[in-house]
Amino acid sequence: MATYTNILRTRCAQYDEPQKIQSAGMYPFFRAIESEQDTEVLIDGRRILMFGSNSYLGLTSHPKVKEAAIAAVRKYGSGCAGSRYLNGTLDIHVELEEKLADFVGKDGALVYSTGFQSNLGAIPTVTGRNDYILLDNLDHASIIDGARLSFAKTLKFRHNDMKSLEKVLQRCEPEVMKLIVVDGIFSMEGDIANLPEIVRLAKQYNANIMVDDAHSFGVIGEQGRGVSSHFGQTGDVDIIMGTFSKSLASIGGFLAADKDTINFIKHTSRSLIFSASATPSATASALAALEIIKTEPQHMEQLWKNTYYCLNAFRSIGFDIAHSCTPIIPIMIRDNAKTFIMAKALMEEGVFVNPVVQPAVPNDSTLIRFSLMATHTQKQIEYAVDKIEKTARRLKIITG
Repeated sequence: MATYTNILRTRCAQYDEPQKIQSAGMYPFFRAIESEQDTEVLIDGRRILMFGSNSYLGLTSHPKVKEAAIAAVRKYGSGCAGSRYLNGTLDIHVELEEKLADFVGKDGALVYSTGFQSNLGAIPTVTGRNDYILLDNLDHASIIDGARLSFAKTLKFRHNDMKSLEKVLQRCEPEVMKLIVVDGIFSMEGDIANLPEIVRLAKQYNANIMVDDAHSFGVIGEQGRGVSSHFGQTGDVDIIMGTFSKSLASIGGFLAADKDTINFIKHTSRSLIFSASATPSATASALAALEIIKTEPQHMEQLWKNTYYCLNAFRSIGFDIAHSCTPIIPIMIRDNAKTFIMAKALMEEGVFVNPVVQPAVPNDSTLIRFSLMATHTQKQIEYAVDKIEKTARRLKIITG
């Protein structure tokens, strides 16, 4: 009789990369925050400046958002106890969908429990076995996983390289559907998709376009309507996706498109039909945040004041921040060990940033992801920039 071996446990026990980082005292992940997500957070009893958050408008601690969440729990309870398809649709889900569709300029919208599920729900649902999915090679993981769930053939083009996209389009059969899916603002690089050229090529090669506005909703475009609005090309984009976990200060996601597309996805998307609904508090929070975005433009205006200041400051110091032109600023370190060391040193100085290291990126592309909120003060930003410069010079990341 063969000896029983627990293959699962054996395989998992062989994975020791986190332990190696922990033993070196450099582990920067799963840090427990003991306060609300604001420009300052409490970690291990210390006040830390937060420059690693996606709350670009700083609305997670806005009184109206918190009050809306509390009121929703009082009225609807803590959860929906089912999927949208059956018993889990609330009137506030429908209200949010109508307001999101109107805001982004589409006929209809569909609310999911998370942004990740929105991409998992859309991409494999609208593409079939003989179709093509065309991805920027720096697209978000949820886009990649959505493509993996599809029976369509996935082709990638070089990041924001329109010549590369055209070559990929030329490889596709002209009569089948070709869905180009791109981030609006790329989550690590901080640059913006070249939507005008993507639209031009899509029209030339009879392709469709889906834009993931997770990091651009509330950030760019008229009143924060996203990349399609920013370029004045909402009508040329077939599907707009967004999340609630960034500017909408909650958790959840949505798709917006024409009514026929929304109707099709609504009745065939597995990640919608077989997942529990977004909670009442999350939905109400997103509704409140959307109203703030529409009626209080000062938040977006301040975000861009902070952004321009930091972009100029980092470039004048001599940092390589790639092609960033948004509140997401990649400080290129290009060395795995130095990236870990810099993140730890900054935490000791009271500055929270996100290290992006192998295997997420190659060793020569590692970076510190520095992200801004509208609620950051000038004093907080100046302190962080000063500490980043001094740390980088000490580590000889910049020498000029």
